[in-house]
Amino acid sequence: MIETFTYEALPSRVRFGRGTISDVAAEVERLGRRALVLTTPQQVGAGQRLGALLGPALAGYFTEATMHTPVEVTERALVTLRETGADCVVALGGGSTTGLGKALALRTGVAQVVIPTTYAGSEMTPILGQTEAGRKTTIRSLDVLPETVIYDVDLTVSLPPLLSATSGINAMAHAVEALYARDRNPIISLMAEDGIRALSSALPILVHEPGNLEARTNALYGAWLCGCCLGAVGMALHHKLCHTLGGSFDLPHAETHTVILPHAVAYNAAAAPEAMAAICRALGAPDAAQGLFDLVRALGVPLSLAELGMPESGIETAADIAVENPYWNPRPITRDGIRDLLANAYAGERPRAAIVEDEAA
Repeated sequence: MIETFTYEALPSRVRFGRGTISDVAAEVERLGRRALVLTTPQQVGAGQRLGALLGPALAGYFTEATMHTPVEVTERALVTLRETGADCVVALGGGSTTGLGKALALRTGVAQVVIPTTYAGSEMTPILGQTEAGRKTTIRSLDVLPETVIYDVDLTVSLPPLLSATSGINAMAHAVEALYARDRNPIISLMAEDGIRALSSALPILVHEPGNLEARTNALYGAWLCGCCLGAVGMALHHKLCHTLGGSFDLPHAETHTVILPHAVAYNAAAAPEAMAAICRALGAPDAAQGLFDLVRALGVPLSLAELGMPESGIETAADIAVENPYWNPRPITRDGIRDLLANAYAGERPRAAIVEDEAA
């Protein structure tokens, strides 16, 4: 039975297909006059090719975007934005450039066009995560929601297989948590389950056949659905832990999501049976947490926080931070429970079923 719910559609424009990057100048014209192109240092060449497509609409480049959106990088980008006189930004890349564009929009109101080259999904959200003094904080505001997103399947073909895998699991995490979010609704749950299904079927193909266009299309479609889920409803324990680990230990964003997801799902499994059933259907697996762990292992990506460079001493520190201001979660957050989850993820062991009998809300 469908119960009372609230669904709020977010105001964004999406272009999806192959070769759609060629429409970037027209999309910028809809929003402004001259655009600042944002990239990471590794994507300078791609940014210059994008600039050629923009032609007279190009105001300049800022090529220092980095993961976790450090405030000091945003401040340098603000200087470039003002010096070039740009009234629009075009963010090309993954979550690093998308995050920087959002940070600039928050501070200046500048319009955004995002062209994702990974499966991060943040382009579809009104959420900005930024890091300062070793702590990552998040802001939810329509002021940071990109006006236009251009999905071009061709731009993802060069995404390395391992990055395709971790970026895809990062996207799946948005849909997984949307299934048990406090403000979940049946529309988003449909999108979440289909997003998990599309990505979980495409990623094993892409690690062996990175040029498979059908799998690339399915993966980008799934990432779009998962990003919509992240933008529409609240997140829970998994995202809190990943923000804590990324901001405090400078761990790679997508890889951290990949390691933590099966363990966060195991933590919440007993408290969210309907969500677990949907995940099982999407994965074609008998158990949600074990199915996710098996998928990650089959993709050949890191399974442990230790592999990502986290010190073992960080388990206690991360547990302390995670319980300071916890997100809402279907299962009560306890320090002992989080500490055990992190220890298991640090070692890369199979996720363990949670023991919840003695926990207080």
